Amino acid sequence: MTFSTADTSAPLEGTAEPGDSTVARLLAGWHATARPADLTDHLRRHGPSPVAHVPGSRTTMPLVDAVESAGLTGRGGAGFPTARKLRAVAERRRRAVVVANAMESEPASHKDQFLLAVAPHLVLDGAVLAALAVGADTVHVCLPRTRTAQYRRLSAALDERSHAGVDPVRLHLHALPHAYVSSESTSLVRWLDGGPARPRGTPPRTHERGVARRPTLVNNVETFAHLALIARHGPDWFRRSGVPYEPGTTLVTVSGAVAAPGVQEVALGTPITEVLDRAGGPRQPVRAVLLGGFAGTWLPAEHLRTPLARRDLAPLGAAPGAGVLVALPHSGCGLSETARMLAYLAAQGAGQCGPCSFGLPAVADDFAALVTGRADPGLLPRLLRRTGLLPGRGACRHPDGAARLAASALRVFADDIDDHLRHGVCSAADCRSPLIPVPPALPPETWR
Repeated sequence: MTFSTADTSAPLEGTAEPGDSTVARLLAGWHATARPADLTDHLRRHGPSPVAHVPGSRTTMPLVDAVESAGLTGRGGAGFPTARKLRAVAERRRRAVVVANAMESEPASHKDQFLLAVAPHLVLDGAVLAALAVGADTVHVCLPRTRTAQYRRLSAALDERSHAGVDPVRLHLHALPHAYVSSESTSLVRWLDGGPARPRGTPPRTHERGVARRPTLVNNVETFAHLALIARHGPDWFRRSGVPYEPGTTLVTVSGAVAAPGVQEVALGTPITEVLDRAGGPRQPVRAVLLGGFAGTWLPAEHLRTPLARRDLAPLGAAPGAGVLVALPHSGCGLSETARMLAYLAAQGAGQCGPCSFGLPAVADDFAALVTGRADPGLLPRLLRRTGLLPGRGACRHPDGAARLAASALRVFADDIDDHLRHGVCSAADCRSPLIPVPPALPPETWR
């Protein structure tokens, strides 16, 4: 990375719109000043937060209607329409709760950390506005307890707001266990209610019964930041970027075989090749890109001109997901990278159902056997069968993402599979400096 959230003075690669390298939205303040925005900087740039209505064409518009007109979708990975979530909570007609999800448990993603480091008040504005729109009196901001510096910075931002008296609702900051599945919405609700940070089965949905059995809105922090800008500038402004069927900008983390890895703000619909070019371009010829992170999809080089938008990627079995792009060079081994990610995902299962307890570890073991030259003749049919059985059977979506990753690797690196089956481990798989860092797994007994 060219920077980290601990070093926000470092240069930032990335722009907002195709054809206009000067446009940035979420990161506009950072581009202008190259420093994190305190409350004074934030109010100077954006003005006071609108409370009930949205300016637009000399009229006012309720916030939920404005968000719907803007076409904002969640930026945490699922891409669900934000207005639909807001309405689902508001229509319960009970005192609600809002949860700002800053867990970012996807190991290859750094976008939420960076956004909170440089523009925390934009995120907090959006969460407060959402609370007012759905009838909530409390906002819970959830961070991983391993990121102590991030916690201190955000705590200071909350203190600024408290002293200034800008928020009509209560804001509480929490430090949660940092397991992969602890960022799932029901995990946050379960932990806030005093349980472990593990997914719970549905129904009920969080909008029906969440924190303290109250209707609960859970959104990714980037989603709240976009909402705050829509509230100030209106839906037409938001739609000036992106594509008609998927408007707006999004934050992405680009890494791997690129010259200047880091976080960018790009318009949805930007071709993947252009996103890589904005990260300094490939350092080596790119064989494939991991799109979406550990629960994402490998895309081969021939598909890298595809626009970064759900509708364009869907025919390829892919999606923007958590906004992660990792460029794999021809010198790398996609099977080896996938095996390491699958081992991590298997260790991070909640252990509450068969797919996490047995199916995912079995797939991870098969991949490990493949890349280390221990494959038996029945391994490939068994692996194909197991990856096909995992999706849709778990208590949460954790096995689904792992199966998607495994299936895409089997498809994209089919030639490598044959080579491994014939000759055993390859030289790239023996590399001691893997392309994709895999963190140590947090044991389930610590998820409280």
